[in-house]
Amino acid sequence: MGFRGLRVLHSALRLVAAGGQRCFSTRPARVPRMEYQDAIRTLNTLQTNASYLEQVKRERGDPQVQLEAMKGFLERSGLKVEDLDQLNIIHVTGTKGKGSTCAFTECILRNYGLKTGFYSSPHLVQVRERIRINGQPISKELFSKYFWQVYNRLEETKDPGHASMPAYFRFLTIMAFHVFLQEKVDLAVVEVGIGGAYDCTNIIRKPIVCGVSSLGIDHTSILGDTIEKIAWQKGGIFKPGVPAFTVPQPERPLEVLRERARQSPCPLYLCPDLEAFKEDDKALQLGLAGEHQRSNATLALQLSRAWLQQQGYQGTGELKDLQSGAELLGKRRVPLAPAFRPSGSMVQGLQDTEWLGRTQVLQHGAVTWFIDGAHTTSSVQACVRWFRQAALNEEKPVDGSEVRVLLFNATGDRDTAALLKLLLRCRFDYAVFCPNFTEVSVVGNADQQNFNVTLENMLTRCLENQKKWNRLMEEKVGQDLWLSPPMQVEGVGGLLKPDPLRGPLLFVPSSERPLNSNSLVFPCISHALQWITQGRDPHFQAPATKGLHLHPVAGTGAVLLKEAAAIRVLVTGSLHLVGGVLKLLDQSLSQ
Repeated sequence: MGFRGLRVLHSALRLVAAGGQRCFSTRPARVPRMEYQDAIRTLNTLQTNASYLEQVKRERGDPQVQLEAMKGFLERSGLKVEDLDQLNIIHVTGTKGKGSTCAFTECILRNYGLKTGFYSSPHLVQVRERIRINGQPISKELFSKYFWQVYNRLEETKDPGHASMPAYFRFLTIMAFHVFLQEKVDLAVVEVGIGGAYDCTNIIRKPIVCGVSSLGIDHTSILGDTIEKIAWQKGGIFKPGVPAFTVPQPERPLEVLRERARQSPCPLYLCPDLEAFKEDDKALQLGLAGEHQRSNATLALQLSRAWLQQQGYQGTGELKDLQSGAELLGKRRVPLAPAFRPSGSMVQGLQDTEWLGRTQVLQHGAVTWFIDGAHTTSSVQACVRWFRQAALNEEKPVDGSEVRVLLFNATGDRDTAALLKLLLRCRFDYAVFCPNFTEVSVVGNADQQNFNVTLENMLTRCLENQKKWNRLMEEKVGQDLWLSPPMQVEGVGGLLKPDPLRGPLLFVPSSERPLNSNSLVFPCISHALQWITQGRDPHFQAPATKGLHLHPVAGTGAVLLKEAAAIRVLVTGSLHLVGGVLKLLDQSLSQ
């Protein structure tokens, strides 16, 4: 589809979405009944465009610029950096798995009867998921209370000579610190946003222990285009004398981490394999599926153990004393952390851990949803391994009629062609692409409002991803019999366009039509899920087709989806996409 067709599409979409866009142009009147939504809408004014990321790129050569700015915002909100020392923080970074590591760690320590705080990003359905107490998102009442406390303090202390308000992520980080201090948590597990050295969470000066999960290539425009540069950024959270742990890494980035630890100086340890930790010679059971969760679990065990030791807790098993930073300076290799016999609380914590949107399976009638927010090459590789194994374990239809669907989107500067090439191994019958918008109109959906991207940009990206998938399929057709489409359709390509007057799913003709591919683009997640499920999932009605000019693949695919005994859907490529899907699949997450 050319840009002319895209402009036609965008004009139609703006008619539907205009009301939602305008409602954020000014701050709504505050009424008690809408106080939470009012807070979210006001928060969204702090992410009016992508200027924050551009600022990060400009300032990355001088970390003091960002950290000093963050310190200034923190003090204006009523806190000092020294106040954060009271939070007994576990600070975790990494490219993939850092959120899961934090979830494991928080659950383990909560099982010791400790009151836990947990700060993570991004959120899936509601912003308050980012700030948790005892594993649960803070209530709407608490969110509103602390939001307005912090926001009003910052408003009252504006300085004309400096940035008047912190950007979105900085604000939420400051707010999280206020929540944890006021609610008197025993500890706070803090996940780094992007990188480490220049991330605003790195204002933390005295964490109890630090962790680095698996490293890979991501956010290259901010962190650097090599894994060594990225490792340098991640190692920026190391603090003098504070023990740090990491999982097995490629040799070169591991050497960078070792050098960063030497410069700090701090003791850095490599986590052993999960097989080294056993309870009565039985393998540990994890609440999160997938082989890649094993390294996250072993990192969480070491972080929990180190935190408990530093705080003087007893009953955590025998473990050799941690070496000091000075003792490690002359060593050439990163020493292996000793394994230990995990306590009952640790075993139970690993087993009870839940982390939505990561290797998650939902069974809805004939439709099985496989949901994973993988968005890097290495994490998509892990996702493919998990999906292939999980789908294999699903009960096979008696008549063998199974349809596999990929629902994909990716954002940022990621190499989507590389990600899609990996996903070919899953042998999908259909590939569906859509933006991360739950609905075309954003009215009433402030939690998932994103001003950092435009609708046109996201639709353009979806069309580009569709073309990349079509090219990959074209290359494979003839090489692998399974890739022959279920029904050959000439003239595949184009976009399903909503019409404000007639409804969704109108076909916009394309001048760039690949010959053999079953792929579709939808303007929002809701329309995509309606087509995929064809009324087979009780959460969705079948899409209305009367009077609509359907894309050929949409029509033939609808027949196969309606008649299939089983529909397997993999949702991946973006945590924001996953969040939108979960919002529609599980209404309780919005309550």
